[in-house]
Amino acid sequence: MRFLRRSGTTTEDSPVTEAAEVAESVESHNRGFTPAKGRATPKRREAEGKRRGPVAPPPRTTREAMKRNRELRKSNPQSKEDRRAAAKERQARMAAGDERYLLPRDKGPVKAYVRDLVDSRRNLTGLFMPLAIVVLVLMITPFPLLQQYVTLLCMVLLVAMVIEGVLTGRRVTRLAREKFPKETINGRSLGWYAFVRSSQVRKLRMPKPRVKPGQPVPEPK
Repeated sequence: MRFLRRSGTTTEDSPVTEAAEVAESVESHNRGFTPAKGRATPKRREAEGKRRGPVAPPPRTTREAMKRNRELRKSNPQSKEDRRAAAKERQARMAAGDERYLLPRDKGPVKAYVRDLVDSRRNLTGLFMPLAIVVLVLMITPFPLLQQYVTLLCMVLLVAMVIEGVLTGRRVTRLAREKFPKETINGRSLGWYAFVRSSQVRKLRMPKPRVKPGQPVPEPK
């Protein structure tokens, strides 16, 4: 009777050999074979467009622009020096009247022409802000008689400012329609824009005035 004994050599049909071959095949498959993705590789421009997303529209108001700047600071942290330099450049270009950096309310050749019309004259409405400061100061002074006279004077000036603002709005609207006959001009909107411009202190106007009082208004481009 012969007893079963383990052979000293491993044959080709041995389970150990088969397992080793399977493991080696799997390892070589993972190392040298890349399965198909089932779709075409996107181009670099398309991939960058998907990462960046759609381009946001320009801000319509100053508050919206400030909010967007805060969001950009959080998503793209930069040094304070870089942010200050970028803000300073934007401010300088806006003050120079660069169309790319102006708010929507200031864009266009019609608005530029109206600004020149307002800046070429000295307006009584330009005293509105200083007059408001004088009234606030007089409210705390212990001189009732002086308050009465100054209050009366302020009321007269306010009425004169309103009348001048109405006349200025009509004048700039008429001239703008003559210079831009193909443009659709809203008289109330353009008149209000001229009134707001004229009520600001000249040094604080944005964009900065291009003409001095008394100078002729340049022809629109």
